Formats: sequence, C-alpha cells, structure tokens
Amino acid sequence: MIHVPSTVDTLRWGRLPSAAAEPVATVASGAVLTLDTLSHEGALPDQGGDPLAFFARHGVEPLPDLLDVVPRLPRRPDDGPHFVTGPVRVDGAEPGDLLQVDVLALDRRADYGVITDRHAKDVFGADRPPGFTAPVVSTFCRVAAGRAYLDGDPRLSVPVAPFLGIMGVAEGGPEPHSGPPGRFGGNLDLKHLVAGTTLFLPVLAPGALFYAGDPHFAQGNGELASTALEAPLRATLRLTVHTGRFDLDAPVARTPASWIVCGLDRDLGRAVRAASAAAVRLLGNDGIPPDLALAWLSVAGDVEVTQVVDGVLGAHVVLPRSVDLLGVP
Repeated sequence: MIHVPSTVDTLRWGRLPSAAAEPVATVASGAVLTLDTLSHEGALPDQGGDPLAFFARHGVEPLPDLLDVVPRLPRRPDDGPHFVTGPVRVDGAEPGDLLQVDVLALDRRADYGVITDRHAKDVFGADRPPGFTAPVVSTFCRVAAGRAYLDGDPRLSVPVAPFLGIMGVAEGGPEPHSGPPGRFGGNLDLKHLVAGTTLFLPVLAPGALFYAGDPHFAQGNGELASTALEAPLRATLRLTVHTGRFDLDAPVARTPASWIVCGLDRDLGRAVRAASAAAVRLLGNDGIPPDLALAWLSVAGDVEVTQVVDGVLGAHVVLPRSVDLLGVP
C-alpha cells in the first residue's frame, strides 16, 4: 500500500492541483493508499502565522510536519487556507471516466482541533447580530472518549465523525483557489463522507490526479461559522476507475443507506435546483421517467444544505439506495 505523507513535496497551500500538476504518486485502478492531511488552523496569518505559539497557548504541540511546511510552502495572500495533499495519478483514467473513491478509514492524527469564526466569511457576513467580539475567534477543542469538547465546556460537545472536506480531481486551466467547490469536487464540505462511504467524481484530466485535504473531526450541515472542527487525519482510500460512459454535473456520494447528489452554485436556491435536476437525470439511468422521478424525490428525498460559506454554496439531495443511480458496484 502506498503512503503519501504530508510534506513540502506533497502539499499545496491554498490551491488545488491542475491537469498540468506532477503527480506525487501513481496507483493502479483498485489500489488502496493512505494520505496524510494537515489542518490549516493555527498556521494562518490571522492567527499569528506561528502554529507552535498558537497551540502552546492551549498546552499542546502541533504535528512536526505542520511546523516543517508552514515556513517553506508558498502561499499568496489571496490563496485559500487549505493544505491539499496530492495529486495521485490513477493509471488508465481518462476524461469521461468515473473515479470511485472508497473511504476505508480516517484516523485522527491529534486529539484536538480548532473551530474558527472568520466574521467576513461566516453565515452572517456583513449582517451581524449584536454581541459578537473580535473579527477572528478560534475555539480550541479537545477530544476524549469519542467526543470533542468546545472550549472545555461539558455542555458543548459533539461526537467525533471524521471526514475530508476536500476530495477532488484535477481539471484544465490554472490551479484553482482551494475554497470554492465545483464539478471536480474540491472543497465540498460534505459531512456524510465518513469511513464506509464512497464519493464518485467525473474524470476531467488524464490520470484523474486525485487530491485530498481540509480534514475535519466534525461538522454540522451549513458549516455556519466558516470552518468545521478542523484537525489532521490519515485517510485510507481505494481509487477505482470506471471507464467511458459517465457525465456527472457534480459529485455523487453513496453511503450504506443512501445516495447523495450534490448541487453547487453561488445562489443557494439554484444549488438546490441543480441537485434536484441531477437527481432526476440520474434516476433516468434506472429507467425512471422525469415526472415519476420528481414525485419519488418529493416523498423519499431530503434536501440538505451542505455549506453556505465557501463562495460556491452547496446543497444535496439524499435518497434511498433502493434505486441505482450509477450502475456501478
């Protein structure tokens, strides 16, 4: 099994790989690999840019690889915040194919994480209700017995449910900003992508050039404060190529119980409509005509808000596995 560590040679900071990127590893279709991912929290300029000092205030030490890469990785002021590991080339993948990403395991690399409210980027933006304080507020969270505790407050705890906020494939053009998601995946912030689930992505460049990052220990739908519980993970993934007959408008996920069809747009209403239209079209792959498909979605499908803070907003439709959207095992 190939292991890709988080180093200055395998990471980007704030940008996603493009189709011209050199792969950090190459795997065969069906191969299993592990990717180490880093959280950006504690390393950004608005937090002082010194992760050693930032985490010392909370009595912990950051990962050695974070300390190594922060002074060495380039990042422009207008780049995104995320560390991104990859890309990994998958032999035989060509545009028009489908890349299946099975999330086999997500192991915590630390017992703490950070939630940061960056007021300019959270759900309120300029329309802030009264009572908030500084423009950047980072909340430290410790993890114990499978739960994360916000600021040590026993009332404010959540179960740990790790997932990768960023999983995607490269496309042509310059390296995109790491913030907005797209047809290629990227910063989907889809909290359902825990271990035991699958993400399907359209292959847009030779070799697919898969990457991952933005690791989370927990998140609510919407990601209202502008970040989730950001913390580093080691991801074990299987990458499988299905050849030649797929045309996804946006990523599709599969859990043991459900299909999840994503919709992405700068307007949340249009994102909902995009997810709904994609679900109707994919139901056609199982022989269900549009009128019947929408009736099925109206009684069996649930619309959820993925996130409202990444510029391109996300919604998704969740529907039962009794239908077959993609025709893949």
